Amino acid sequence: MKLDELSVRQIKGVSAQKEQELHAFGVHTVADLLDYFPFRYEDYRIRGLGEAKDGEKVTIQGKIMSDALLSRFGKGKSRLNCRVAVDGVLVNAIWFNRHFLKDSLTAGREIVMTGKWEQRRLQITVAESEFPDRGASRSGSVQPVYSVGGSLTQSWIRKTIHQALTQYGSLIEEVLPFALIEKHGLMARKEAVAIVHQPENAERGQAARRRLVYEELFLFQLKLQAYRALTRQKVQGLSHVVGAEAIRQFAATLPFELTDSQKKVVNEILIDMRSSGCMNRLLQGDVGAGKTVVAAVALFATVTAGYQGALMVPTEILAEQHYRSLQKLFAPAGVEVGLLTGSMTERRKRDVLAGLQMGLIQIIVGTHALIQDTVHFQSLGLVVTDEQHRFGVNQRSVLRRKGLNPDVLTMTATPIPRTLAITAFGDMDVSTLNERPKGRKPIKTYWVKHSMLDRVLGFIRQETDLGRQAYFICPLIEESEKLDVQNAIDLHIQLQQAFPDLKIGLLHGRMTPAEKDASMDAFGRNEAQVLVATTVVEVGVDVPNATLMIIMDAERFGLSQLHQLRGRVGRGEHQSYCVLIADPKSEVGRERMKVMTETDDGFEVARRDLDLRGPGDFFGTKQSGVPEFKLANLDTDLAVLEQARDDAAELTRREDFWTDPALARLQGILRQDQLFEGDLLD
Repeated sequence: MKLDELSVRQIKGVSAQKEQELHAFGVHTVADLLDYFPFRYEDYRIRGLGEAKDGEKVTIQGKIMSDALLSRFGKGKSRLNCRVAVDGVLVNAIWFNRHFLKDSLTAGREIVMTGKWEQRRLQITVAESEFPDRGASRSGSVQPVYSVGGSLTQSWIRKTIHQALTQYGSLIEEVLPFALIEKHGLMARKEAVAIVHQPENAERGQAARRRLVYEELFLFQLKLQAYRALTRQKVQGLSHVVGAEAIRQFAATLPFELTDSQKKVVNEILIDMRSSGCMNRLLQGDVGAGKTVVAAVALFATVTAGYQGALMVPTEILAEQHYRSLQKLFAPAGVEVGLLTGSMTERRKRDVLAGLQMGLIQIIVGTHALIQDTVHFQSLGLVVTDEQHRFGVNQRSVLRRKGLNPDVLTMTATPIPRTLAITAFGDMDVSTLNERPKGRKPIKTYWVKHSMLDRVLGFIRQETDLGRQAYFICPLIEESEKLDVQNAIDLHIQLQQAFPDLKIGLLHGRMTPAEKDASMDAFGRNEAQVLVATTVVEVGVDVPNATLMIIMDAERFGLSQLHQLRGRVGRGEHQSYCVLIADPKSEVGRERMKVMTETDDGFEVARRDLDLRGPGDFFGTKQSGVPEFKLANLDTDLAVLEQARDDAAELTRREDFWTDPALARLQGILRQDQLFEGDLLD
């Protein structure tokens, strides 16, 4: 029998009730229980007073020198106090609310105490205590601590796992190939599982954890890398035949010179596009790093090679902005650019759809409207999705299937820490833009309290007098009784009263597409000097003359959202500013303000955001694909993750990977996984 075929009920001492409670923790089989690893350890090893550090938890042993004194205070509260000789020193020992121990704490008796040590007072506040004359004890050991609940206690789960190891430990099978175990000096799986549950000492426990963390990360990476290898073998992509001279001539028509970072990324993309394999590349870059220009070069390459290109974006405002930008960039080359959004008239939609199907439109920019059944391409060669985490996997794959395995370029302005790039996007090649376009100045960021609003209004006046423009962002559209936050409609009225000589625009999600367009157009042409808006301006809106971004109730926004909003300014030649108006009551809110004023580097903001929120919530969506590991910690185990990725990639590239008998266990794991069923993943 295999461990994953044995019910936990087979373990001695597991009743029907306990079995049901284990099910609630995802434990159904003996294999599940043995892989139910502790999340930390309690160190009960006895220390001498010389090793005890002030303020830390310690375990010490000594002889009780006086009977305990009991005193009561408050409502039902009590305190026990006695003197204990430890290493020839009299220590004051205190127990709170343990009055039932009084008769056990008698002079002359040996005792082991675990608790907080106070060096100056030679005092221990005891959390746990036991008496050696009672036999079995925890003292001298390192004890695992598990997630438990209901009637499942720490002692019961420890005892049950010990019983499972006794009954079935010999059935634990090796998963990793011997070559990898030898390469990294790892202990055998059977030994590692036993030790991680019952560590003899810290060193052996660490070695066991290292082995199991590597295995967990390796198996995860193996699925990604095997999928990647299989995709490239099975799928014949489009080979874009495009000369370097044509690309150079197009780049020369651009209104600005490409940065070194942009040139490097363009080369990576063109190498992929010229190959016969399917490009699946993620382009990440900080706000304003010039991703759109890189995408334009890739779209030009697909058109030059005789194909059509599609750019899908999350909002109509962004679609129209990209449409106008690409029209200007492609005008010298005579490339026909089209626009498709949900709010267009039926007649305009019909014209665009016909142009696409006949190949008259070479590049199409659009929203979700691009994935409708009525959209047909003559020959789709490249799919670009912007702000990819705002689209579901299915939405992205529908667009891709409108061509015959077109190349895919995915863009994000949410810089991704290396750990997430390796895990969430491990099946994609990643290109990074890490250089500001020439002439761009860093944005100066300030955090002020609501009481300083008058000074902020003075700052708006200062900038508008210089001919510049300002954004004023609010978290809500209308007044809410539940949240005491400024709302866009009230603020719009307030600013109209404060600046009667200025035109104050308004932009929010409940406006019609035509109203949004009119508001953005007016701001873009400087007919409105201040734009009061919700976060609809978060992504992509580009007004180079806007130099001031003011964010009301800034503590209510996430770090990545604040950074995106800040990126709407600083796009022209003038010095730009971001003012965060906030009175945060939480530590997290204060930390967000601190991070924003300390750095304008998107990758550093992303790293700090990951620290504050954790990988599962990093994108604000569960589509990110970041797994929750049992033992691995992406912050501390990055080096192991990178090694596991490299090992998995090297293994899956081997021609004999699927036939080598030494890899049979890994082949079985992959074949069982639904990763290889149905359509290709994005």
